Amino acid sequence: MARSLYTKLALALLLLFFLVGASFIVISIISTEKYQQEVNQKLNRRLADLIVAEKIIMQDNSINRKALEEIFHMLMVINPRIEIYLLDVEGNILEFSAEPGKVKRSSVDLGPVKSWIKGDATLPLLGDDPRDLQGEKVFSAARIAPDGKLEGYLYVILGGETYDSISQKIQGSYILRLSIRVVIISLMLTLIAGLVIFAFLTRRLKRLSTVMEKYESGMIPEDLDLPVTGRDHAPDEIDGLVSTFRKMTERINLQMDRIAKADVHRRELVANVSHDLRTPLATLRGYIETLLMKEETMNPEERRKYLKIAIDHCERLSDLIADLFELAKLEAPDPAVRYEPFSLSELVQDVVQKFELAAKEKHVSIITDLGKEMPFTHADIALIERALENLLSNALRHTPENGSISIVLARNDSGNITVQVSDTGAGIPEKNIPLIFDRFYQLDRSRKGKEGHSGLGLAITKRILELHNSSIKVMSALNSGTSFTFSLPMYGPDQNS
Repeated sequence: MARSLYTKLALALLLLFFLVGASFIVISIISTEKYQQEVNQKLNRRLADLIVAEKIIMQDNSINRKALEEIFHMLMVINPRIEIYLLDVEGNILEFSAEPGKVKRSSVDLGPVKSWIKGDATLPLLGDDPRDLQGEKVFSAARIAPDGKLEGYLYVILGGETYDSISQKIQGSYILRLSIRVVIISLMLTLIAGLVIFAFLTRRLKRLSTVMEKYESGMIPEDLDLPVTGRDHAPDEIDGLVSTFRKMTERINLQMDRIAKADVHRRELVANVSHDLRTPLATLRGYIETLLMKEETMNPEERRKYLKIAIDHCERLSDLIADLFELAKLEAPDPAVRYEPFSLSELVQDVVQKFELAAKEKHVSIITDLGKEMPFTHADIALIERALENLLSNALRHTPENGSISIVLARNDSGNITVQVSDTGAGIPEKNIPLIFDRFYQLDRSRKGKEGHSGLGLAITKRILELHNSSIKVMSALNSGTSFTFSLPMYGPDQNS
């Protein structure tokens, strides 16, 4: 079985050349035969007329059989290929120059004979062959009309049985044999040249196929010996395949790296989730078991204290599960985002009110600068509210006592409303800034204690802003605080909801 492209092309080329060669030989034989018939018929165009012009065939309005036999004998000696037939006015054969039993027909179709006599036929013109019931031959014909009255026709066949078969024609024609030899040799040389050209043209494709098989078997891309195109100005399809395969391997390798990193992150995520769930669960279980064991000896104040701690850990578990569920919804392929116009200033005031009590207990002040006559924005109010809550919660958590948090709204030149949330906390080391939006990332897990958090707030905030075609920027300096900034579009009448 031919499996390689080169073998298939070679077999196709061989078959094509065989068909072309056979067709050319057949066409050459047929055209040579037709040419010989045409030449023969043109050279003997006046033969029948000359014989009839001697006026020895008819004598006293009857056939001069003796003279006719002499003419038959003389012509057959001079040219054995000629056969002469005497026809009546209806085409019936009256006399012929042939051995008895050779003539199979009793009559000849006069249609071609009349066309010949008129002189309007295209040569070669074929007529019935009296010796073959199905055959046709070139001929010459003339009217026999002494004293102007048509008595019959002289029908001269110009090619006898000697030249009937194709093999005899080939053996008898030096030009035809030479032409066939030249055609065969030319086709063989062209076939060899075509095979060499195919091998030259497919070498890069074969090399690319080998490289692809090695890549499939697991060879690393650095060890792959890809064909070098070097044809920037006139690349062909193979150059395109090489370039596409190179880009494809780069993309696959990049995706594999991302998958590997994602797998590492997944493991870390599972570990972090397990840790963050296990700690409050273990603490919750410990306090509940203590309550059960010391139920009779514990006074109401101690019992209340233990129950309060258990409830705190239940709330922490509830918050963590809610954050995980929300992040999963936001990272779905088609999350639901409901756009509507609303006042960002009013939303900020509502969110700040939720944190005023917690900030007062921690002795942290929240300062707002909402601008003057701030226009509406166009976004999902619930998601933006959650993003602001996450940023304020994060700022409050990292701001020490007597510190401050500020929220500033301002218009920018690009037609957006800029939101900036800043704090006076300890700041973030520069090397850690790119990591703070990762899931479960926490600067110092040992600092969580009672106020430990899930580490999902900033990841959720980043995803919310991505769904609004926005991004969040971070500026931070150690011991000076951190500032988060993002933008939302101003609402206009031409915006679609």
